[in-house]
Amino acid sequence: MSVPDIPLAIIGPTAAGKSALAMAIAAVDDRVELISADSMQVYRGMDIGTAKPSLDEQAAVPHHLIDILDPWDAYTVSQFVVDVDRVTADIRSRGKIPVMVGGTGLYVRSIVDDMEIPPQFPDVKAELEADPDTDGMYRRLAELDPVGADRMDSNNRRRVIRALEVTVGSGRPFSSFGPGMDRYKPSRVNQIACDRPRPSLDERIHRRYDVQMERGFLDEVRAVAAHPNGLSANARQALGYKELLGHIEGGQPLEVALDIAKQRTRRFVRRQHSWFRRDPRIEWFDLDAVDVGHVVERVLPLLN
Repeated sequence: MSVPDIPLAIIGPTAAGKSALAMAIAAVDDRVELISADSMQVYRGMDIGTAKPSLDEQAAVPHHLIDILDPWDAYTVSQFVVDVDRVTADIRSRGKIPVMVGGTGLYVRSIVDDMEIPPQFPDVKAELEADPDTDGMYRRLAELDPVGADRMDSNNRRRVIRALEVTVGSGRPFSSFGPGMDRYKPSRVNQIACDRPRPSLDERIHRRYDVQMERGFLDEVRAVAAHPNGLSANARQALGYKELLGHIEGGQPLEVALDIAKQRTRRFVRRQHSWFRRDPRIEWFDLDAVDVGHVVERVLPLLN
């Protein structure tokens, strides 16, 4: 499968302003339709905590790969690649322009570089999932694939298991799949990154959580957790949801859960920075220093 015909990807860390920039571009060029590259916005009912575009925003500009799964469903990078290829073909067939928006680094890279997606090894995965020692599995991964281990949160059990599953099952380091994670070949997908200084991002993260709680984030987590089918391992790892589940299911004080969520999100933003900053093809814009209109003017020629 070749790289989908997407001229522009708007990327960057959480809370930097990617969605606002995308909407501003679409307001100027009504041919634009947006494809989400967010691993959690695929889930129905997980709206507030994923900062999903509002219904008004989705009515104003077509959005794709949002609300396509239930929270108990699994979703993989392989499925994302297939879905993007299908959606892009549909958008192009109608004379419209697909623009990808999101901060899930591996999702973005899988499209930009037509990455080789690692196969699945169900027997290995089942054996790993039966092991409760996530720290031990991370140490094992660090020995077998230090590059891959360095790129993930040691507490992200789902990602640790996936990386170890591939490394053990294939006999190849998880980080070796694709064109080479440290090689950046030419791509027809132009990447524009939104950014802000660290104190600004931290403040925006804290304010976002405060607003989300006012909008009913806790009730949203209660609702998805109460469903008989529960949540998939992937959905349980979503920023904020994991911590509020600790309050709902584990009795952790709400203030403590929120503080942990904010800390974890700040750490996640640092990892996003590290991931995206390695790619020399990305053009960065500090949205505290430049007007969004300036960025829109810069990227509009890329759509043609």
